[in-house]
Amino acid sequence: MASRQEEKERRRREREEAEAKARAAAGRTKRLQIVGGVIVGVVVVAVVVVLLVAGGGGGGNSASATGNASTTASAAVKLPARKIENLEDAAKQAGCTLKTYPIEGATHVTTPVTYKTNPPTSGNHNPVPAEDGIYDPGNEPTKEHYVHSLEHGRIEFEYQPGSSQKTIDTLEALYNEPVNGTPGYHSLVFENNTNMPTKVAAVAWGQLLACNTLNPAAIDAMRAFRERYTDKGPEFIP
Repeated sequence: MASRQEEKERRRREREEAEAKARAAAGRTKRLQIVGGVIVGVVVVAVVVVLLVAGGGGGGNSASATGNASTTASAAVKLPARKIENLEDAAKQAGCTLKTYPIEGATHVTTPVTYKTNPPTSGNHNPVPAEDGIYDPGNEPTKEHYVHSLEHGRIEFEYQPGSSQKTIDTLEALYNEPVNGTPGYHSLVFENNTNMPTKVAAVAWGQLLACNTLNPAAIDAMRAFRERYTDKGPEFIP
């Protein structure tokens, strides 16, 4: 009996160590938004200094540099105010498809998996989950990794390859809306890599909201979807 318990504990430790290593690796490929913001700030300061030196400290050049920075900051997508609270009502008005699918499995595997839904909503998956965060196109996690994230109660916002920057920025703005008081809480944003048939999708364990537009009603549907299904996977992982 003691030997069996020790073996179980050993396997648990090995799994935790593997997940920790994968999280570190995923963090290197994920967009480091905070670092990026610091770099942008340093560049803006450098531009202001150069303009001040070139213009002899004149107020006109300083104002121009500040104005350019402000224009860049204001270019981010501002989401419309929420009008529809109910998920089903918002999805219907937006023309989105809202479905609950049977669970396909939950076994840890290290081989590629073929999923019955597109994008995947459940099934066997890699032992290491994808990290929360925003991924640049081309650096998105593999499907076997992000299906594991769904099992942990994560919400995934996905967009088709070739999507407009506005579409990507809108999903990132949704990601940054606070949930439980935290922007980006238990969410991922990435380019879909399973050739999904719709423009955008919000995915949870066994749940799918698929839309071909990101009009205000679709945005409200994604808000409601996230509220309903965040942390509702079979395994809660903080």
